[in-house]
Amino acid sequence: MIRRFGEQPDPGRRYKSRPGAYAILHRGSSVLLTFQSRPEPEFQLPGGGIDPGESPIQALHREVHEETGWRIGSPRKLGAFRRFTYMPEYDLWAEKLCHVFVARPVMRLCEPLEPDHTVVWMNATTAADAVYNDGDRSFLHRYFI
Repeated sequence: MIRRFGEQPDPGRRYKSRPGAYAILHRGSSVLLTFQSRPEPEFQLPGGGIDPGESPIQALHREVHEETGWRIGSPRKLGAFRRFTYMPEYDLWAEKLCHVFVARPVMRLCEPLEPDHTVVWMNATTAADAVYNDGDRSFLHRYFI
């Protein structure tokens, strides 16, 4: 069974399945997060949705590059969690299945390609408290603390 974080799903609401891949990227005691200023300002693990026909690893590489401008190496899956949420950028109620990986940030190739995203390096303990969702927070705590 995959652990659920966040609010209970509303039994009267339809949720669209939205699998995604997310990364804990660290160098020493620092973690690379993305700060997304819109639609709500929040710190996140870099990553995002898995497109049709894409594997979680392919999506992880693509999403990390789009959101951070970094190339990553040696991804290793840590686990997964589920959360039910509204995604205002898509006007969508989603059941997100979040696959979480740890990987090495190898090289910065460019600025983030996604609008309203900024790369932030943060101490691991601070990062675990700063990320906006409980699932990201739990994986950061389990990995570092």
